[in-house]
Amino acid sequence: MGPTPDPRSLARIERDGVEDFVAVEDPLEIRVDGEPLAVTMRTPGHDEELALGFLHGEGLIDSPLEAGLTDDLAGNVVEVAGPLIRDPGVRSFYTTSSCGVCGKGAIEQVEVLSAPLPPGPEIERDTLASLPERLRQPGFDRTGGLHATGLFDPWGEAVCVREDVGRHNAMDKVIGWALREGLVPLRDSALCVSGRLSFELVQKAAVAGAPILVGVGAPSSLAIELAKARGMTLAGFARHGSVNVYSGSERVRE
Repeated sequence: MGPTPDPRSLARIERDGVEDFVAVEDPLEIRVDGEPLAVTMRTPGHDEELALGFLHGEGLIDSPLEAGLTDDLAGNVVEVAGPLIRDPGVRSFYTTSSCGVCGKGAIEQVEVLSAPLPPGPEIERDTLASLPERLRQPGFDRTGGLHATGLFDPWGEAVCVREDVGRHNAMDKVIGWALREGLVPLRDSALCVSGRLSFELVQKAAVAGAPILVGVGAPSSLAIELAKARGMTLAGFARHGSVNVYSGSERVRE
């Protein structure tokens, strides 16, 4: 039997006269020292990890700060104890593909937040292609409505897997977990996502120092451009034993 989904991530419903389950989507407010900073729609569970991963991806923290759910709004608020390492400004977050930021400006912003990735590690092409099949997705199996991100070692062993209705939230949860475990930067790891590869996901992986990012779906043009600029191995269409490598092929062993 596979892993059991977090009960908070599922809602019991009735459809067509039968009982079914759907993925829960609820707002989560992230506060730092009592001040509201961001709101994201997410699937409940691992909320502290989500908050820390989000703040790290935006270059606002570089270490695992104290974080916990409050009693406000039925537990939909995470309070993080600051200080932040920079002023977040006013809506300075690049959180959607429609944020209106030009490609050049967005890539320059990521360059401020992350160093170019060093060489290595290497991964077998067959292993890279198989990573989506190794994602444990109990919530998706029950609902068909959740994305997943997994952290893997170069031999294809899963280190941490998280699910969420938002693909960016699933990655934030994994990076937040890794931050708490002292594993960031993710120099010897690969990240795998269950969907397409957007600029935002490459950005988060780059800031976390992940040298390899692979997805089931296609990358966008800006995702490829950013991966090349940061020296990341970016691969997509990882299905049925095959995978397309768009940048950083020197890390992929044939």
